[in-house]
Amino acid sequence: MRRYPWLWVLLLASGCVTRARYDALAADRDQAREALLGQQEASRLETARCARELTDADERATLCKNRAAELDREIQRQAEAARANELEAQDLRADLRSQQEWLARLVKDRSQLKATVESMRTALAEAAERERVAARRVAEFRDMLVRFKDLIDAGKLQVRLVDGRMVLTLPMDILFPSGSAKLAKDGHEALLAVGRGLATLPERQFQVEGHTDDVPIHTAVYASNWELAAARALGVVRALLEAGMDPQRVSAASFSEFHPTAKNDGDANRARNRRIEIVVVPDLSGLPGFRELQKLAGGS
Repeated sequence: MRRYPWLWVLLLASGCVTRARYDALAADRDQAREALLGQQEASRLETARCARELTDADERATLCKNRAAELDREIQRQAEAARANELEAQDLRADLRSQQEWLARLVKDRSQLKATVESMRTALAEAAERERVAARRVAEFRDMLVRFKDLIDAGKLQVRLVDGRMVLTLPMDILFPSGSAKLAKDGHEALLAVGRGLATLPERQFQVEGHTDDVPIHTAVYASNWELAAARALGVVRALLEAGMDPQRVSAASFSEFHPTAKNDGDANRARNRRIEIVVVPDLSGLPGFRELQKLAGGS
């Protein structure tokens, strides 16, 4: 109304708005303006605070990225040792992609989708479960490499994949004298270290397997390589139990000379065949289809 003084005069003349009313309205307007300015200032301060927090968050994110890069490089260094499992995981991922593409084609045909969607869901779930199991096996293999790094570096232990099983191999030369099942001191210490490491693995079963070369033995104690390999496997089991392993999770087996890793055509290859293998027994209960197989076998 300050821009139109004549309107004020007219309003006063007409008695529509009193001077007191006008002043009150003006005061309200000024208060509202001051409140708005206060809100704008508060908003500016809040914006500045948020900008600082965003900058701090960016710095933390950069640190996290750098740490992640370091971890990635460490994983890459260990990846070669688990290449066989990685290839298996790749095959499973390809199988999963194939199943997903198949499902996409079925979606285009609604009549087929109604009949097969449930089976496709099951197939995808099984493929995803196989990939999860494969990933877990890769992680277990890496854990074994880290857990027994000192023994591996010292040449007293190998961690390998044999016929789909994780196997810890100890050369016989560090465990037993020739033709004997009595543990050598170095072999006993190595087995105690292995046993302490395996004892911390939850809910896994282990089988100790004795292997010989093809040189026959026939003594009063050992009628053949079967008895010698069995006695050695049992001696290893006793050392593992001494290290703290649960006796319900360990068993022993003899393979004599009939599961060689190399041809018995020289001293070096025969030495490779004389060995103790500690096999991590696969847990079939985690595989897809296990419940169906259990039902077929008459299990609960």
